[in-house]
Amino acid sequence: MTLFVGTSGWQYRDWRGAFYPDRCPQRLWLEEYARHFATVEVNNAFYRLPARETFENWRERVPPDFVVAVKASRYLTHIKRLREPGEPVQRLMTHAAGLGDRLGPVLLQLPPTLKADPWLLDECLARFPPGTRVAVEPRQGSWWTEEIRKVLQDHGAALCWADVRGSPMTPLWRTTDWGYVRFHEGRARAWPRYGRRALRTWAERIAATWGPDGDVYTYFNNDPNAAAVEDARTFARAARAAALDTTRTL
Repeated sequence: MTLFVGTSGWQYRDWRGAFYPDRCPQRLWLEEYARHFATVEVNNAFYRLPARETFENWRERVPPDFVVAVKASRYLTHIKRLREPGEPVQRLMTHAAGLGDRLGPVLLQLPPTLKADPWLLDECLARFPPGTRVAVEPRQGSWWTEEIRKVLQDHGAALCWADVRGSPMTPLWRTTDWGYVRFHEGRARAWPRYGRRALRTWAERIAATWGPDGDVYTYFNNDPNAAAVEDARTFARAARAAALDTTRTL
């Protein structure tokens, strides 16, 4: 098992001085980030899907061991609300293919107002090319049914485990042989940091669920005040203490 540890995005102005050296120009932030971590989730693709050339440029700028997860465009998840997924999925994957062998999972974060629809989910997941790792993050309680769980299992898609304030916001289903976890907001000081005990609990939970099998991708989305990078480092240490094979952190 490999535990991938990183953050949701890297282009945050308030990270200057706290994570990025003052002397490091913004155009080199990706290279500096990749010196510290071996994976990132491209969160801003949700707001505006980058051109294929942008993905190709990122691929050239990161080391060979680097993995990029891509959050799907809101056009697919929030505007179309999973309806008529063929063209949005094709466009997403055509652009993201610019990452080549650096491409990791694709995340579908669903709007909190979208109620469960097994048929829509099935149709959407069926549009992704075979072998694509897709994680789904529902944010509405109606999705926690065995029918939805079966759709995820049938497509080899992962239910994204989401944490808010140290507690799971989703059932802890293992729906395929790999996993995806997002950390949104901790309860420690200073906000929105996570406490060491909460991160240790998550490391132990992941170890107990996956053991030596599969890959698990973990990303910290609590970006204010560079909390994400500090928590990612702390989490990686906790994961290594739980005997998990964890990607590099500096």
